[in-house]
Amino acid sequence: MDSRMIPTRYTDTHVGDMFVVRNAGNLIPHAHHFQDEHFSCEPAALELGCVVNDIRHIIVCGHSDCKAMNLLYKLRDPDFASKNNRRLSSLRSWLCTHATTSLEKFLEWRAKGMRDPLIFYSESGLRRFVAYIDPDNQFAIEDKLSQINTLQQVSNIASYGFLKPRLESHDLHIHALWFDIYTGDIYYFSRGSKRFVPVDEQSVEKLTEEVKRYYS
Repeated sequence: MDSRMIPTRYTDTHVGDMFVVRNAGNLIPHAHHFQDEHFSCEPAALELGCVVNDIRHIIVCGHSDCKAMNLLYKLRDPDFASKNNRRLSSLRSWLCTHATTSLEKFLEWRAKGMRDPLIFYSESGLRRFVAYIDPDNQFAIEDKLSQINTLQQVSNIASYGFLKPRLESHDLHIHALWFDIYTGDIYYFSRGSKRFVPVDEQSVEKLTEEVKRYYS
Protein backbone atom coordinates (compact mmCIF):
# COMPACT_ATOMS: atom_id res chain seq x y z
CA MET A 1 0.00 0.00 0.00
CA ASP A 2 2.99 2.28 0.61
CA SER A 3 3.30 4.80 -2.23
CA ARG A 4 7.09 4.30 -2.16
CA MET A 5 6.56 0.74 -3.39
CA ILE A 6 6.26 0.45 -7.17
CA PRO A 7 5.99 -3.29 -7.94
CA THR A 8 6.40 -2.98 -11.70
CA ARG A 9 9.68 -1.11 -11.23
CA TYR A 10 11.48 -3.47 -8.87
CA THR A 11 10.19 -6.59 -10.65
CA ASP A 12 10.93 -5.19 -14.12
CA THR A 13 7.42 -5.99 -15.33
CA HIS A 14 4.80 -4.14 -17.33
CA VAL A 15 1.12 -3.34 -17.00
CA GLY A 16 -0.83 -6.59 -17.27
CA ASP A 17 2.06 -8.84 -16.20
CA MET A 18 0.95 -9.04 -12.56
CA PHE A 19 -2.27 -9.08 -10.59
CA VAL A 20 -1.51 -6.70 -7.70
CA VAL A 21 -3.40 -6.48 -4.39
CA ARG A 22 -2.29 -3.86 -1.87
CA ASN A 23 -3.47 -3.20 1.66
CA ALA A 24 -2.24 -1.89 5.00
CA GLY A 25 0.47 -4.20 6.35
CA ASN A 26 0.38 -6.59 3.35
CA LEU A 27 -1.96 -8.83 5.35
CA ILE A 28 -3.93 -11.82 4.10
CA PRO A 29 -6.51 -12.74 6.76
CA HIS A 30 -6.27 -16.39 7.80
CA ALA A 31 -9.21 -18.50 6.63
CA HIS A 32 -10.29 -19.21 10.21
CA HIS A 33 -11.61 -15.64 10.41
CA PHE A 34 -14.39 -16.59 8.01
CA GLN A 35 -16.90 -19.15 9.27
CA ASP A 36 -19.27 -19.48 6.33
CA GLU A 37 -18.25 -16.96 3.70
CA HIS A 38 -14.94 -15.43 2.60
CA PHE A 39 -16.32 -11.91 2.61
CA SER A 40 -13.04 -9.98 2.48
CA CYS A 41 -11.27 -8.47 -0.52
CA GLU A 42 -8.08 -10.51 -0.04
CA PRO A 43 -9.48 -14.07 -0.42
CA ALA A 44 -11.70 -12.81 -3.23
CA ALA A 45 -8.60 -11.51 -5.01
CA LEU A 46 -6.81 -14.83 -4.44
CA GLU A 47 -9.70 -16.71 -6.01
CA LEU A 48 -9.96 -14.30 -8.93
CA GLY A 49 -6.24 -14.43 -9.61
CA CYS A 50 -5.35 -18.04 -8.89
CA VAL A 51 -8.54 -19.97 -9.63
CA VAL A 52 -10.31 -17.89 -12.27
CA ASN A 53 -7.21 -16.54 -14.04
CA ASP A 54 -4.91 -19.53 -13.38
CA ILE A 55 -2.03 -17.54 -11.86
CA ARG A 56 0.67 -19.99 -10.71
CA HIS A 57 2.84 -17.82 -8.48
CA ILE A 58 1.82 -15.69 -5.50
CA ILE A 59 4.40 -13.24 -4.16
CA VAL A 60 3.94 -11.66 -0.74
CA CYS A 61 5.99 -8.48 -0.54
CA GLY A 62 6.81 -6.67 2.69
CA HIS A 63 9.14 -3.73 3.14
CA SER A 64 11.16 -1.71 5.62
CA ASP A 65 9.77 1.30 7.48
CA CYS A 66 6.24 -0.07 7.09
CA LYS A 67 3.97 2.27 9.02
CA ALA A 68 1.49 -0.53 9.67
CA MET A 69 4.26 -2.72 11.11
CA ASN A 70 5.56 0.19 13.18
CA LEU A 71 2.08 0.48 14.66
CA LEU A 72 1.83 -3.29 15.15
CA TYR A 73 5.04 -3.16 17.18
CA LYS A 74 3.42 -0.59 19.49
CA LEU A 75 0.37 -2.84 19.86
CA ARG A 76 2.40 -5.18 22.05
CA ASP A 77 1.23 -2.80 24.81
CA PRO A 78 -2.10 -4.28 26.05
CA ASP A 79 -3.51 -0.86 26.93
CA PHE A 80 -2.69 0.54 23.51
CA ALA A 81 -4.29 -2.54 21.92
CA SER A 82 -7.38 -2.49 24.16
CA LYS A 83 -10.83 -2.79 22.62
CA ASN A 84 -11.67 0.79 23.55
CA ASN A 85 -8.59 2.08 21.73
CA ARG A 86 -9.19 -0.21 18.77
CA ARG A 87 -12.60 1.37 18.32
CA LEU A 88 -10.86 4.70 17.73
CA SER A 89 -8.75 3.42 14.84
CA SER A 90 -9.67 1.26 11.87
CA LEU A 91 -5.98 0.53 11.25
CA ARG A 92 -5.42 -0.53 14.85
CA SER A 93 -8.47 -2.79 14.70
CA TRP A 94 -7.35 -4.29 11.37
CA LEU A 95 -3.92 -5.11 12.78
CA CYS A 96 -5.25 -6.50 16.06
CA THR A 97 -7.60 -8.77 14.12
CA HIS A 98 -5.31 -10.01 11.36
CA ALA A 99 -1.69 -9.45 12.46
CA THR A 100 -1.78 -10.84 16.00
CA THR A 101 -0.15 -14.11 14.93
CA SER A 102 2.78 -12.21 13.45
CA LEU A 103 3.18 -10.16 16.63
CA GLU A 104 2.97 -13.24 18.86
CA LYS A 105 5.60 -15.03 16.79
CA PHE A 106 7.83 -11.97 16.98
CA LEU A 107 7.47 -11.58 20.76
CA GLU A 108 8.20 -15.25 21.37
CA TRP A 109 11.25 -15.07 19.09
CA ARG A 110 12.51 -11.90 20.79
CA ALA A 111 12.06 -13.42 24.25
CA LYS A 112 14.36 -16.28 23.21
CA GLY A 113 17.13 -13.92 22.13
CA MET A 114 16.24 -13.39 18.44
CA ARG A 115 18.58 -16.13 17.23
CA ASP A 116 16.41 -19.23 17.10
CA PRO A 117 14.73 -20.11 13.81
CA LEU A 118 10.99 -19.75 13.35
CA ILE A 119 8.80 -22.39 11.74
CA PHE A 120 6.02 -21.51 9.31
CA TYR A 121 3.45 -23.70 7.61
CA SER A 122 3.58 -23.49 3.84
CA GLU A 123 1.64 -25.13 1.03
CA SER A 124 -0.10 -27.66 3.24
CA GLY A 125 -0.46 -28.55 6.90
CA LEU A 126 2.23 -31.19 6.49
CA ARG A 127 4.76 -28.88 4.83
CA ARG A 128 6.75 -26.36 6.82
CA PHE A 129 9.77 -24.15 6.32
CA VAL A 130 12.37 -22.78 8.71
CA ALA A 131 13.34 -19.11 8.78
CA TYR A 132 16.20 -17.24 10.42
CA ILE A 133 15.20 -13.59 10.76
CA ASP A 134 17.88 -10.99 10.05
CA PRO A 135 20.75 -13.18 11.34
CA ASP A 136 23.26 -10.43 10.52
CA ASN A 137 21.29 -7.92 12.61
CA GLN A 138 21.09 -5.34 9.82
CA PHE A 139 17.61 -4.00 10.39
CA ALA A 140 15.57 -2.14 12.98
CA ILE A 141 13.40 -4.12 15.36
CA GLU A 142 10.22 -3.08 13.51
CA ASP A 143 11.73 -4.31 10.24
CA LYS A 144 12.43 -7.69 11.81
CA LEU A 145 8.74 -7.82 12.71
CA SER A 146 7.92 -6.87 9.12
CA GLN A 147 9.92 -9.84 7.80
CA ILE A 148 8.15 -12.21 10.19
CA ASN A 149 4.81 -10.78 9.13
CA THR A 150 5.68 -11.25 5.46
CA LEU A 151 6.40 -14.94 6.03
CA GLN A 152 3.27 -15.40 8.13
CA GLN A 153 1.20 -14.39 5.12
CA VAL A 154 2.55 -17.43 3.26
CA SER A 155 0.88 -19.60 5.91
CA ASN A 156 -2.28 -17.52 5.83
CA ILE A 157 -2.62 -17.83 2.06
CA ALA A 158 -2.22 -21.60 2.27
CA SER A 159 -5.12 -21.78 4.75
CA TYR A 160 -7.77 -21.30 2.06
CA GLY A 161 -9.48 -24.49 0.95
CA PHE A 162 -10.10 -23.29 -2.59
CA LEU A 163 -6.31 -23.03 -3.10
CA LYS A 164 -5.35 -26.37 -1.52
CA PRO A 165 -5.85 -28.59 -4.60
CA ARG A 166 -3.54 -26.40 -6.67
CA LEU A 167 -0.99 -26.02 -3.86
CA GLU A 168 -0.86 -29.75 -3.16
CA SER A 169 -0.51 -30.59 -6.85
CA HIS A 170 2.29 -28.00 -7.19
CA ASP A 171 0.32 -25.98 -9.71
CA LEU A 172 0.47 -22.96 -7.41
CA HIS A 173 3.47 -21.62 -5.49
CA ILE A 174 3.91 -18.96 -2.80
CA HIS A 175 7.00 -16.76 -2.54
CA ALA A 176 8.09 -13.96 -0.23
CA LEU A 177 9.96 -10.78 -1.12
CA TRP A 178 11.08 -8.01 1.19
CA PHE A 179 12.07 -4.56 -0.03
CA ASP A 180 14.43 -2.15 1.74
CA ILE A 181 12.89 1.25 1.09
CA TYR A 182 16.07 3.20 1.81
CA THR A 183 18.66 1.21 -0.14
CA GLY A 184 16.44 -0.16 -2.90
CA ASP A 185 17.67 -3.69 -2.15
CA ILE A 186 15.28 -6.56 -2.78
CA TYR A 187 15.40 -9.69 -0.63
CA TYR A 188 13.98 -13.05 -1.68
CA PHE A 189 13.15 -15.62 0.97
CA SER A 190 15.21 -18.68 0.10
CA ARG A 191 13.89 -21.86 1.64
CA GLY A 192 17.26 -23.41 0.91
CA SER A 193 19.17 -20.72 2.79
CA LYS A 194 16.33 -20.35 5.34
CA ARG A 195 16.53 -16.57 5.26
CA PHE A 196 15.85 -13.48 3.18
CA VAL A 197 18.70 -13.27 0.67
CA PRO A 198 19.55 -10.03 -1.17
CA VAL A 199 18.97 -10.37 -4.89
CA ASP A 200 22.24 -9.22 -6.45
CA GLU A 201 24.91 -10.35 -8.89
CA GLN A 202 26.35 -12.79 -6.38
CA SER A 203 23.06 -14.50 -5.52
CA VAL A 204 20.83 -14.22 -8.58
CA GLU A 205 22.09 -17.35 -10.33
CA LYS A 206 21.67 -19.52 -7.24
CA LEU A 207 18.23 -18.07 -6.47
CA THR A 208 17.10 -18.56 -10.06
CA GLU A 209 18.17 -22.19 -9.89
CA GLU A 210 16.24 -22.63 -6.64
CA VAL A 211 13.08 -21.18 -8.17
CA LYS A 212 13.41 -23.34 -11.30
CA ARG A 213 14.05 -26.46 -9.26
CA TYR A 214 11.30 -26.13 -6.68
CA TYR A 215 8.70 -23.83 -8.21
CA SER A 216 8.51 -24.61 -11.93
